[in-house]
Amino acid sequence: MAPTGADLVGTTRPASSAPHPDDDRLPARVEETLASYLDRRRADATAIDPAFGEATGALTAFVLGGGKRIRPTFAWWGWRGAGGDPENETAPAVLRAISALELLQACALVHDDLMDASATRRGRPTVHVEFAGRHADAGWHGRPARFGAAAAILLGDLALAWADDMLQGAGLPGAAIGRAAEPWRAMRTEVLGGQYLDVLGQATGDTTPRAALQIDRYKTAAYTVERPLHLGAAIADADPALVSAYRRFGADIGVAFQLRDDLLGVFGDPEVTGKPAGDDLREGKRTLLVALALERAAERGATAAHATLTSAIGDHDLDADSVDRIRDLLLELGAVQAVEQRIAGLTGAALDALSTAEITEPAASRLAELAVTATRRRS
Repeated sequence: MAPTGADLVGTTRPASSAPHPDDDRLPARVEETLASYLDRRRADATAIDPAFGEATGALTAFVLGGGKRIRPTFAWWGWRGAGGDPENETAPAVLRAISALELLQACALVHDDLMDASATRRGRPTVHVEFAGRHADAGWHGRPARFGAAAAILLGDLALAWADDMLQGAGLPGAAIGRAAEPWRAMRTEVLGGQYLDVLGQATGDTTPRAALQIDRYKTAAYTVERPLHLGAAIADADPALVSAYRRFGADIGVAFQLRDDLLGVFGDPEVTGKPAGDDLREGKRTLLVALALERAAERGATAAHATLTSAIGDHDLDADSVDRIRDLLLELGAVQAVEQRIAGLTGAALDALSTAEITEPAASRLAELAVTATRRRS
């Protein structure tokens, strides 16, 4: 595929199909980039007040405390596949721009944990729980939980603001920043829309498969795979055909990624996932896994199974034995097998979309590998 823009980042010479050291070190490079950026921004916060600087230290620890850097990885390969050259002098700016995705992710996770009343994330207390603990330990005025919620809201907002700042200040050429604005704007709106639909579904009790898939599409797929790929392609000034193929691939893999997450939320090993088994059930998440189980129970007239599942969703006191019973029901009703089949089908469709595009190597191969890795993971 030929480059289409005069300022195409990374194509001052023909893009090489050979792997580059930055390709294999990408998660570490993203980590280094984030650490450097957050260190500078913490200094800004400390200049306002040392207490605020200390609070932003918790955000830094959250961002750097784990994560697979999936979103920057897809953005990098979207850029590489559109002809981006890591040997080009502007490649570091691309790295800074795509690393901003991790701050957007931090915002989503901090707020999501608060809304779901999650106690742990990656094996550690969630941000709102940590700050509630600080309040209680210090004996401050008011309710610890309310202080923890306020801190989480503000730090999540700060992560979103810093994500915008990091993208805008990455050092990309002006035209590239202009092109990146389209997927960036869409991604922020889509993830917030998906989050609202998730909260709404829990409030209304909508357990239909359609509702579950719509949440997966916008809360996860759009900002996990589809828009990061679109972002990388936009920076490289990719042609519309490649962007379209990327978006089809990303939407399908992103939903499959979430469906795997749903299975891990019930069947995963807490030592690997970093969250207690069954937490998705306790939090009342209307996943496709649960939606299909309820639908099949209703179709079979299995009223007892339907009632057991319904009462388990959103039960914060669900114990280990009850979680085991729910697991058995999900298997007996065929919901687990149905979700596995959906994951396989989405992965196949995504790879088909990838095969229709002219993608510079080694990006085409790496994206195919990522598709499999993202949908077969254990954490």
